[in-house]
Amino acid sequence: MSRKRLLFFLPLFLIVSFIWAPVQAAEEGGVASLRQTSKAFASVAKQVSPSVVFIRVESAARGGTAPSGQLPFGSPFGDELFKRFFGDQFPTIPDQRPPQSAPERRVMGQGSGFVFKVDKGVLSDTSYILTNNHVVEGAEKIFVTFKDGREFEARITGTDPKSDVAVIEIKDSEHPALRIGDSARLEVGEWVVAVGNPFGLSHTLTVGVVSAKGRSGLGINDYEDFIQTDAAINPGNSGGPLLNLDGEVIGINTAIFSRSGGYMGVGFAIPVNLARNIAEQLIDNGVVTRGYLGVVIQNMTPELADSFGIEAQKGVLIAQVSEGSPAEKAGLKVGDLVLRYQDEKVMEVAEFRNRVALTPPGSRATLTVLRNGKRMRLQVTIGDLKEGVTVAAAASATADVLGLTVQTVTSDIARQYDIKVGQGVVVTSVKPGSVAAMSGIRAGTVILQVNRVAVNSSADFQRAIDKGGKEKRVLLLVSDRGMPRYVVLSWR
Repeated sequence: MSRKRLLFFLPLFLIVSFIWAPVQAAEEGGVASLRQTSKAFASVAKQVSPSVVFIRVESAARGGTAPSGQLPFGSPFGDELFKRFFGDQFPTIPDQRPPQSAPERRVMGQGSGFVFKVDKGVLSDTSYILTNNHVVEGAEKIFVTFKDGREFEARITGTDPKSDVAVIEIKDSEHPALRIGDSARLEVGEWVVAVGNPFGLSHTLTVGVVSAKGRSGLGINDYEDFIQTDAAINPGNSGGPLLNLDGEVIGINTAIFSRSGGYMGVGFAIPVNLARNIAEQLIDNGVVTRGYLGVVIQNMTPELADSFGIEAQKGVLIAQVSEGSPAEKAGLKVGDLVLRYQDEKVMEVAEFRNRVALTPPGSRATLTVLRNGKRMRLQVTIGDLKEGVTVAAAASATADVLGLTVQTVTSDIARQYDIKVGQGVVVTSVKPGSVAAMSGIRAGTVILQVNRVAVNSSADFQRAIDKGGKEKRVLLLVSDRGMPRYVVLSWR
C-alpha cells in the first residue's frame, strides 16, 4: 500500500474505532443490565418458591333444583371463584330438561397462599399460611401443596370477609416464612413479581410493575386500598404473594379486571400492611376488631373547596357526626376538613377509613382539621366497631346545579318520606332533564343547610338561595335515604 493511501485510511480507521468502541460498550452494557434484571427475577423465584403453596379446597354444593345452564366447558376453579374473576359474561348452555332435584355435588376450588408466620418453640410445630377469604370460604377440606411435592391438610385459623383475608394453618414448621415488606413505601413504576398457581399451573412466576396505588370503590371488598399491577394474574393466583425485587411480600393477589375472560393487564392486590394487621389479629385472637370514629365523610373537590373559601387541597370533609360517637365526644363538627390523622396526611376517603379501622379500639388518635379557615388538633379515643356500624361512612357523589322545589317538613310529609319534622326541607319535585335530576337529587332528598346555614322551612331555603344568587352558586348539605353529603349547586 502506498504511503499516500496509508495516510488516507489510517485517520479513517481511527475515527471508526473511536465511534464503534462506545457503541459496542453501550450495547454490552445494555445486555449486562438486562442480564442483571433477569438474575434479580430468578433470585426472587428461587428465594420465595419454597414458601408459596398451591391450595385445593373441597366443599359441598347443594340446591333444590339442578342448574338451568352451565359454563360451556365447566370451571375447574368453582363457579364462585370463576365469577369473581370473570363475571357473568360467559354464555350458558340452556338445559331443556324440566327442573329436577339435584343431588349433593362436590365442588373443587383452587388458589394460592404463602407461609406467613411460623410459631417457634419446644411444643409448637404450626405454620400459618396467608391467603384470600374467597379461596377457602365454605371449604370442608383444605389441602396445601408445597413446591417440593409435600401435601398437608390444613384448617382455618380465621377469616375476615370484609378485607378478603384469611389465615390457615398446618402442622409443620420446616418451611420458611416469607419476609414481609412495607407496602406504604411502594411506588408506582416499581418492578413487582407475582407467584402462584394460575389455572393449577404450580408455582408460576409473572413479572410487571405497580401501575397504580390506592384503588378503591371497585366493589370487591368492604375495605379497599388495592395495589394495581400489570403482572399477569389469573384464576388460581388468588391468595398468592406480590413481591418486590428484594423478595419481600408487599401484597396479596386478589382479583383481576377482565371483560374478555382472560388477563387484560390490570390486577389487584391487597397491600400487605393491611393484610398483616388482619392476619395477626386472626392468629392471636381468631377475630378482627376495628376502630370506629362515627362520621360520614367525602373527598374534598375544587368546587367544594371554593365554596368553603379555602384553597383546593387533599383531605376528607365531614358531612355528618353521629350522636354519641367518638367523633362527637372529641369535638369534630360537620364541615370540618380532616387534613392529618396521627400526623400523616389524609388524602382520600378510602385511605382514611382504612387507617381508622386499623387503629386499635381504645387508643388515642390525633386529628388535624381545618375549621372556618383555622387549623386545630383534636384528640379522639377510637371506639370499637360493632356489627352493622360503619367505621367512617363515605358520602354519596356530589351534584352540581339547581332545578327543584322544596317544602317545609310537616307531619304528613315526614310520614310520606320517612324523615324527621323540623330538620331541613324536603325536595318535592325535580325538573325532568335538569342538571339537578341528572345529578341524583330527587323527590325525598332532604336539604339540611344552604351555605352552611341550617334551613328548617321553605322560607329559610328561599332566603338562603336568594342570598347566594349573586354568586350563582350555593353549597348544600343534603340527606338522601339517611346518608348526608355536601353538594355544590351552580346555575347560569
